[in-house]
Amino acid sequence: MGIKEVAREAGVSVGTVSNVINRPESVSEETRARVLSTIERLGYVRQESARQLRAGHSRIIALLVLDMANPFFVDVARGAERAAREAGLGVMVCNSAQSPEEEADYLGLFAEQRVRGVLMTPADMTGRNLASFRRQPIPFVLVDRVLPSAEGCSVSVDDVTGGELAVRHLLGLGHRTLAYVSGPMRLAQCRDRREGALRALREQGLGESALRHVEVERLDVTSGRDAGARLLGMSPRPTAVFCANDLLALGVLQSLYGAGVSVPGEVALVGYDDIEFAAAAAVPLTSVRQPAFRMGRMAAELLIEETGERAADHRHQRIVLQPELVVRGSSLVRSRGRAGGPR
Repeated sequence: MGIKEVAREAGVSVGTVSNVINRPESVSEETRARVLSTIERLGYVRQESARQLRAGHSRIIALLVLDMANPFFVDVARGAERAAREAGLGVMVCNSAQSPEEEADYLGLFAEQRVRGVLMTPADMTGRNLASFRRQPIPFVLVDRVLPSAEGCSVSVDDVTGGELAVRHLLGLGHRTLAYVSGPMRLAQCRDRREGALRALREQGLGESALRHVEVERLDVTSGRDAGARLLGMSPRPTAVFCANDLLALGVLQSLYGAGVSVPGEVALVGYDDIEFAAAAAVPLTSVRQPAFRMGRMAAELLIEETGERAADHRHQRIVLQPELVVRGSSLVRSRGRAGGPR
């Protein structure tokens, strides 16, 4: 069923049907109602591929994230989707799984499909994938990464400040032997959060040796459990642990709990992101909150502006949001529970 059949059944021209679909305000209310009724009765669905060829791009925004198993990126996607829907656009969410190779494959697919634009959190820290994609006439906005505004738009969080907030809190509770559990240090977030932690230590006159660093390959619960086992084997054992995200922190908590180590009685714990599960953990998790939903929404709004009717007026922006420390039971010293487990 095509647009010609709709026009014939509704007794209007093909151009009128097209206007009803694309510019409804240009058609009288009576005619618009008749055409929409005919469309519904005939089950007409416009051929998006043909429209895309004429326009040169689609009504789909691509969102490429590091790990859709991480609730942080789910919230980013929700924010992006909200902004896109308000603009009459859709969002295609893809997962690079922290792999530069998979990221490159997806960027190639986006170019083939002529997506309207791309929101992405890069997995390739060399910049080669992004440099290659820049040759395509497809706008992009980086999410949770800083990009010089002259090169494009980005929306991120000040992760150095976030790391500083976490460790300053632990130092304020009297801890002087700390550990930082991070994902791979090729990721800018992991490096920046560690830099913030070191900055807080320097404020107290402490050197880098006061922060034991445990690096794991992935930012997930399983890697957190592995990191927890390594922490348990340290001598002396750190009395406080700052993790680069909440999934790592939850894994560390499981490992400590299984070994009968009291949190926070023997080890205080702080995560990062403040995902929904942080407050619901066996010991509610202190965490550095990132405004994930807002980040996704703002990034999508910048991309929509750059690809919309006012694209000529668009100016690239580098937006850096501020994190917030949310203090819960995992870092506040309490009495030791039965059998040394968390209370």
